[in-house]
Amino acid sequence: MEAGLTQLTTLQKLEILSDAAKYDASCASSGTTKRDSVGGKGIGSTTSSGICHSYAPDGRCISLLKVLLTNFCSYDCVFCINRSSSNVQRARFSVEEVVALTLNFYKRNYIEGLFLSSGIIRSPDYTMGELVRVAEALRLDHDFRGYIHLKLIPSASQDLIDRAALFADRVSINVELPSETSLKRFAPEKQPLDIRSAMGGLKLKIDESVAERERSKRAPVFSPAGQSTQMIVGADEASDATILQHSAHLYGAYGLRRVYYSAFSPIPDSSKQLPLSEPPLMREHRLYQADWLTRFYGFEVDEILDAAPGGMLDLAVDPKLAWALRHRGRFPVDVNRADRELLLRIPGLGTRSVDRILAMRRFRSLRLEDVGRLVRSLRVLRQFIVTADWRPGAALDGERLKALLAPKPQQLALL
Repeated sequence: MEAGLTQLTTLQKLEILSDAAKYDASCASSGTTKRDSVGGKGIGSTTSSGICHSYAPDGRCISLLKVLLTNFCSYDCVFCINRSSSNVQRARFSVEEVVALTLNFYKRNYIEGLFLSSGIIRSPDYTMGELVRVAEALRLDHDFRGYIHLKLIPSASQDLIDRAALFADRVSINVELPSETSLKRFAPEKQPLDIRSAMGGLKLKIDESVAERERSKRAPVFSPAGQSTQMIVGADEASDATILQHSAHLYGAYGLRRVYYSAFSPIPDSSKQLPLSEPPLMREHRLYQADWLTRFYGFEVDEILDAAPGGMLDLAVDPKLAWALRHRGRFPVDVNRADRELLLRIPGLGTRSVDRILAMRRFRSLRLEDVGRLVRSLRVLRQFIVTADWRPGAALDGERLKALLAPKPQQLALL
């Protein structure tokens, strides 16, 4: 399996294994504890002064070294470019190579930390053990204080998963697909029970750590930035309602910090079970918006998708505006009288804007001009609110309101 690896240089391995890692969206360096190397101790930082960025050719901001330990894999997940039956060039890093790359890139201000995943080789425990060795070497041998995100292997022992959480800022276990039926169909080696057990065991460890830290600051910290997961969108027939309901369960049952949605991307030599084309990227975007509404705006999944054809989000307008258009009888809302819960349901108002409105109206009756200073735009918002000097009139009941408020098509610039 590993024949010919000695012929590859570190740079060639990096090219192969960073490209192989690009399909995993669940990496974000947020929510961790603050560590830095001020005073000459250690290497790296998770504070703002130690965050340095580079940019990909498509303009995306990259701040983590995002690689696989290896793209060899004994599993044959249909949707994965690195599946055992895939005809891709294979490579494997040693633990020492990943450690050296992380330190060298950090010292050159290319990255703020490491996102490390891997194909499954030899056994889940062996693979998980190698990932843990990387994090352990960085933390203990090199006193690295930057950000580390480790991808966990669900079938690995709980002891190894706990050790990963001890050295990493965030860990993640991909549920891959929104239903167990789809997972069994596309990834038969992955067991839903193993994924749930790993998530549940990790949640207990994190909760215990938080409780111990309240009693003693010397208690160890486990995954201070929590755990996350990823779901592939569009590889199976699951509706947006199914996806969001599964996400709501994951947030509630396992205390996840984030569910990432990744639009399915066709892969070379793909199975006939997979669709021939990818879903609209706008679908992924709408799922993130709906996810945000359930987490920070007080919406339930069922009401976001009430009366939605086939349980699918409207791609033409964002989920909050779509909900408001279906419930026009609840609008317009008087921003000088409404409580926070109702204000959060107004299209065009974010959580910060709502808090600013609540603070300002304690001292004066708000006019439309005042609200305009607190938000990015009044274009949509003005159709759903009442202020001391403004009322939308009959426009709210107009049949063409959706067309008027939907984002206008834009011509892309060539340069």
